[in-house]
Amino acid sequence: MAQWLIAAKRADFQGIAEKYGIDPVIARLIRNRDIIEEEDIRKYLTGGKKDLYDPSLLKDMDKAASILKDKIAAGAKIRVIGDYDADGICASYILLKGLTVCGALVDTVIPHRIRDGYGLNEVLMEEALAEGVDTIVTCDNGIAAAAQIDYGKRLGMTVVVTDHHEIPYEEMEDGERKYLLPEAAAVVDPKRPDCLYPCKNICGAVVAFKLVQQLLHEFCDVVSEREREELSEELLEVAAFATVCDLMELRDENRIIVKQGLENMRNTRNPGLRALMEVCGVERRQISAYHIGFILGPCMNATGRLDTAKRALELLQSREREEAVRIAAELKNLNDIRKEMTVKGTEEAVAVIEREGLRKDRVLVVYLPEVHESLAGIIAGRIREKYGKPAFVLTRGEDGVKGSGRSVESYHMYEELTGCKEFFTKYGGHKMAAGLSMREGDVDAFRKKINEKCQLTEKDLEEKIHIDVAMPLAYISKGLIEQLGLLEPFGAGNVKPVFAQKDIHIINGRIVGKNRNVGKYGITDGNGGFYDMVYFGDLEAFHDFLVEKAGEYMVNRLYQGERVDIPVSIIYYPDINRYGGRESVQIVMRGYQ
Repeated sequence: MAQWLIAAKRADFQGIAEKYGIDPVIARLIRNRDIIEEEDIRKYLTGGKKDLYDPSLLKDMDKAASILKDKIAAGAKIRVIGDYDADGICASYILLKGLTVCGALVDTVIPHRIRDGYGLNEVLMEEALAEGVDTIVTCDNGIAAAAQIDYGKRLGMTVVVTDHHEIPYEEMEDGERKYLLPEAAAVVDPKRPDCLYPCKNICGAVVAFKLVQQLLHEFCDVVSEREREELSEELLEVAAFATVCDLMELRDENRIIVKQGLENMRNTRNPGLRALMEVCGVERRQISAYHIGFILGPCMNATGRLDTAKRALELLQSREREEAVRIAAELKNLNDIRKEMTVKGTEEAVAVIEREGLRKDRVLVVYLPEVHESLAGIIAGRIREKYGKPAFVLTRGEDGVKGSGRSVESYHMYEELTGCKEFFTKYGGHKMAAGLSMREGDVDAFRKKINEKCQLTEKDLEEKIHIDVAMPLAYISKGLIEQLGLLEPFGAGNVKPVFAQKDIHIINGRIVGKNRNVGKYGITDGNGGFYDMVYFGDLEAFHDFLVEKAGEYMVNRLYQGERVDIPVSIIYYPDINRYGGRESVQIVMRGYQ
């Protein structure tokens, strides 16, 4: 069972509450997210576009903009080379649109996942040369493509790198790291050790957005102020979309970008985004980071997994509603197929782990030769969730084995891979996720070494649930729930708050929903307060828990509509239930013990 840990961070919650006009509970939640200084609290609560960082703070940004300005003036052909995931697609669209507005002769190529693989390669360089391309601009890739960039330079091309991934490095004998920057004309990546940009954890599309902002400043005598503002507003929402899809921490600048981007999306003028929301049944006025991360983003990612990411790029470029709706429907259909394939692949991975005794490993390495290589990362994420361990899923590709990994908080996946790099023909990533290519004959040796090197303890792997506030249900009000909205958007790095109360009593219950997968309960806090509670989790597991605690007879009575009394401690989130024109406070249970 998961370990429940209650936050014990200290501050003058009452003073903060009075200063900013918020409830002391909200002040405590802000402190729990390590927002401490007055200016940071202000930005967290009310930060806007004026608080975004100056693009020129990114190392080589001025150089990149200057190079592109000269190329545009010379009429040189520019090609944007992106990536096939949502971040790379959005970054490609941002650069393509921005450069076009600045007068560039520009096109874009997004590598095919299976035919080309990730990022730059020699064939893409040769094709660019044959088509008269003078300058390559990468987005969401390029930082690990030193050899390919050198090849492009030998062909006479200029290469500008914009990326956000970790910088490759060699570990010297004294333990120092020697970082290996590609020798491009400009390298814009906030992870550069010599880059002083305040927010290091921005996605590739935000780096692209910053470059367009810098270019618009450079072209202020050509592009009108109104056109610059309108373009920035449109591209901001695309950058926000990518930030959520790429699981960037919603802190500092990222939080402002997503918050402002969501506001823009509610009135988006991009026909493609409008169509995607419409086809997926997402109410535009209600769009949240959840909808992007779990409904819309997967549709955009599905094209790069099962077809070609060009379709998703075409969606963003659509200007006619009819075309946009048609493409959006194709994306949704592809994602539905992807979901079915993912379920089958995950079942196969679990079967391999159990059959081959891999459960005992601290790092799971599962080889599924027949699974579509584009699903490796998603399945790795499912395996990580099920077993609570770092997981790699490897598949058989055309040129050997390809795989993806998903990590846990206490395991830096990219650094651990670097310690096994002799097995890889190519690899890259960051703390929580990575990709790799290797020879089939090295799979077992890789599994052995990555586990031998692993320093994770049982305590590291134990699931921990961090509770923000042990808050009695009686404290909840509609006003407090409305103030919780100040903390949105929720996501990585700014998770939805977790509250807890022990010894509440379940007094009645029923199973509802089209698929009978939702539990609705009447509960009391033992002090005269009665509340409605809903649970969207694993009802079968909750049923077994209640049977173990109160017995089969009592649980049967519960679901037969009789009054019972089953004490349980819960973690929860308070919400407003709106039904039939009425509003009432509702407790959403998120865990129990």
